[in-house]
Amino acid sequence: KRKDYYRSLGYFDEDRKRPIPETIRRIGVVTSPTGAAIRDILNITRRRAPGIDILIFPAAVQGEGAKEEIAMRIRQASMFSAADVLIVGRGGGSTEDLMAFSEPEVIEAIHECSIPVISAVGHEIDWPISDFAADRRAPTPSAAAELVTETAYRRSERLTSDLMLLNSLMRSKVLKAESRCRGMESLRPLLETHPY
Repeated sequence: KRKDYYRSLGYFDEDRKRPIPETIRRIGVVTSPTGAAIRDILNITRRRAPGIDILIFPAAVQGEGAKEEIAMRIRQASMFSAADVLIVGRGGGSTEDLMAFSEPEVIEAIHECSIPVISAVGHEIDWPISDFAADRRAPTPSAAAELVTETAYRRSERLTSDLMLLNSLMRSKVLKAESRCRGMESLRPLLETHPY
C-alpha cells in the first residue's frame, strides 16, 4: 500500500530521476559509520578513485530512531549541498532490519533531496522503497561505490595507458638517438684523417 501510495504521487517517475554526475569530487554516504557498507565503499573508492573525497553522514540503519536519523542526515547533506552524489544504504539483513529504508520519513527525504541519490540497501534481492524513490538503485553498497567512481576510474586507466605509450615512444627515440651517436662515433677516425 505504501509503495502504491508513493507511486501515485509520482515519486518513482523516471522523468524526475536525475543522472549521476560525470565528474564527482565528493561522495556523501548516509550509513552506519561502523558497518560493513562503509568499509566496502571506502575500500573500493580508495582503490578505484583515490582523489574523490568521502563525507560520512553517520546514522543508525536499523532499530529505534533509525528512520529519523537517516532522513535527518539526507536533509543535512541536501541543505548544505555537501556532495556531488549521495549514497544512502547499508549492508544486508532481514526484511525487518531493512525496514527503515521503506519508511515515509526516508522516502520523503530522498524525494526532496537536492543532490542525486543512490539507494544501496542490502543485497541484490532486497528492494526497499528507497530503491524506487532514489535517482538510481545499486544492488549493494559496493556496487554503488563502483558506479560513482566509474568515470574517474576510466580516466585514470586512460591516463595510465597514455603514460605507458609516451614512455615507450620516448624510450624508442632515445634508443634511435643512441644508435645514431654510435654510428657517428664510428666515423670519427675517418673524419680525423680526412677533415675536409
